[in-house]
Amino acid sequence: MAADRKWEPFNPPAEARVREMVGWLSYVQAVGPPVPAVDPRLSQQVPALLVPGFLAGDWSLIPLARHLRRSGHATFTSGIALNSGCTEMLLGLLERRLEQVVQEAGRPVVLVGQSRGGTLCRMLAIRRPDQVAGLVTLASPLLHQLATTRDLVAQVNLLARLNVRGWPWLVSSDCLTGGCAERTSALLESPWPTGLPFISVYSRQDGVVDWRACLDPAAEQIEVRSTHNGMGADRAVQRLLTARLRTLSDQQP
Repeated sequence: MAADRKWEPFNPPAEARVREMVGWLSYVQAVGPPVPAVDPRLSQQVPALLVPGFLAGDWSLIPLARHLRRSGHATFTSGIALNSGCTEMLLGLLERRLEQVVQEAGRPVVLVGQSRGGTLCRMLAIRRPDQVAGLVTLASPLLHQLATTRDLVAQVNLLARLNVRGWPWLVSSDCLTGGCAERTSALLESPWPTGLPFISVYSRQDGVVDWRACLDPAAEQIEVRSTHNGMGADRAVQRLLTARLRTLSDQQP
């Protein structure tokens, strides 16, 4: 891991900002008729637990979930309505949710996380490799949790100030520079479990996360042409993910 590297917030060029704004429009795909759920105990395809990014909720991964279900994968939501809370709190929530999903599915599941969701999923897989069949991260800052833009860092700092003023469900200063930050960063930097599949999908066009922070040496690194905000709804990324999960399903005992 690049723990000794100093990650500085950056200002994306104007065209990248515009692309990211357009990327949000891709979530219009979340509107429409639902795709029937897949029974995880009957499907031969590996189930997937989907975890949304910062300031997003499970709704943001509806387009990806629909695509996966059409391909035969059972999908499960994380239970996160808004990914804005304490890192350790969210990690505990996800660990309990993972246990529920594995019990329902009857087997380990693939974790699929977008942005901060993928960072949380890497920590979760370190904690519970027995429950995980693999990990796919989409535009996730894996080498440093705040390898992002100055604007986003300012938003995080604002949430921490609101936390002090009586909004305890928001990220706190402890998550940024205190014990929570130290413990979760150490967990993020922990050695990856031997033999556990790990794919990090990233884009050099990313206008939110420094793409270099996605290059976890433990992962198979796959570059795509996508915005950060629109990666989960990007058709090419969805097809890539489906193909990789199909290969993973074939490798399952």
